[in-house]
Amino acid sequence: MKEKVMTYELAGLGERFVALLIDGFIQGVIAGILFGAFRGPGAGASFLVGLIYYWYFWTRQNGQSPGKQLMRIRVVKADGSPLTDVDAIIRYIGYYINSVLFMLGWLWALVDSNRQGLHDKLVNTYVVKV
Repeated sequence: MKEKVMTYELAGLGERFVALLIDGFIQGVIAGILFGAFRGPGAGASFLVGLIYYWYFWTRQNGQSPGKQLMRIRVVKADGSPLTDVDAIIRYIGYYINSVLFMLGWLWALVDSNRQGLHDKLVNTYVVKV
């Protein structure tokens, strides 16, 4: 069976970076409120907040987190389909792998012809313009 191939305009790296900053700020506020209210356990809870945040938006909101909505971009699979729950979880874990590898996973998008970072490569996703 042939794979369906969609064509989209890829989002620019600047748009993606601004969306990541916006989402990071929102997550920071959420985590700060939760940690302040419950005297939270720290990094593990922060990871969980981010995981739930991105899982929800990538799988239930058309691949658009609030930052991506503001930048008018979204995450899609290579065939144009939405991310599954597993895709979202693996892609988010890829964010951490990107950073642990001396930021190489993020920087890969600078030289990749499809502007994919390691987190995109792990689940075959693209960030495209809406």
